Amino acid sequence: MIRISPIRVIGPNNEQIGVIETYEAMRMAQEQGLDLVEVVPDSRPPVCKIMDYGKHKFELSQKERKNRAASKSSEMKEVRLGRSVKIDPHDVKIRVDQSRRFLMAGHKVQITQRFRGREMMHRGLGLDRLAQICRDLSDVAKVEMDPRWLGKQASIILAPDKVKIEALKRQLAKEKQAAGVADAEEAVEAELHAQAQAAQDAIDQDGPDEDDDDEGGQESAHGAEGAEGQESAPKSKPSKKDKYEKPGKKKDFMSEFDPNRIG
Repeated sequence: MIRISPIRVIGPNNEQIGVIETYEAMRMAQEQGLDLVEVVPDSRPPVCKIMDYGKHKFELSQKERKNRAASKSSEMKEVRLGRSVKIDPHDVKIRVDQSRRFLMAGHKVQITQRFRGREMMHRGLGLDRLAQICRDLSDVAKVEMDPRWLGKQASIILAPDKVKIEALKRQLAKEKQAAGVADAEEAVEAELHAQAQAAQDAIDQDGPDEDDDDEGGQESAHGAEGAEGQESAPKSKPSKKDKYEKPGKKKDFMSEFDPNRIG
C-alpha cells in the first residue's frame, strides 16, 4: 500500500508520466489491468511504476537464477586416455564426447595420455593423439596449456571457447523453441549440465587406472636388457628433467601433428 502522495509515475513502457496524486496513478493502473508498484521508496516524491507485478517477480527470479548459474566457478575435469598409447579409437571417441560435454557445461578439461615401458621412446604417438583431440574439440574449446610432462604421462588443458559455445547454445535454444519447448534457454542449460553429470558418473564408475600394470610393463620391456648388461653398466637414476619436463614456450605441438602416425 502506497501511503505517500503525490508520487512520480513511470508508465508500463518506461515513459515518464510525471508527478501526480497516488489515487490518480492507481486509477490509471486499474484501467490498464496492471499494478502500481513502488520501485524507489526512499526518494521524495517516491517513484512508482505501472506494471504487471506477477510478471515482474517472475523476471527477477529468472535473472537471479541465471546470475547464480554464471557465478558458479568452473571445475577442472580430468579425462584419461587409458593406461597406454594403445587405446582403441572407439574408446578415444568416448573420451572426446565426455570432454565435449564438460566443455559445453563450462568446465575446463585436462586430458592425460599415459605411456607404458618403451612407449616413451615414441612420444610422438601420444602427442599426435592429443593434437587430434584438440582439433576434434576446436569448435567448442581452445588450448589453454600445451602438453606438460609428468613422469610417464603428458597432459593438456582445454578451456571452453565462450563465443563458440554461446553460439551453439543459441542454435539449440532456437531448435527447442521451434519444437514448442517453453523456456528454451533454461532447458538447454539444464540438458547440458545433465549431460556433463552423466559423463562424470561414467568416469567415476570406471574408477581410477591402476599403476601396477604400467610398472610391470616397463619391467618386462627392459628385462632382457637388464639381464645382459647388469654387470657392465649400472642402472642410472632418472634425473629431475626426466621426471618432470615442460616443453619450451616457442614450441607449438599442434604444428608438429602427423595424423598418419595414429592412423
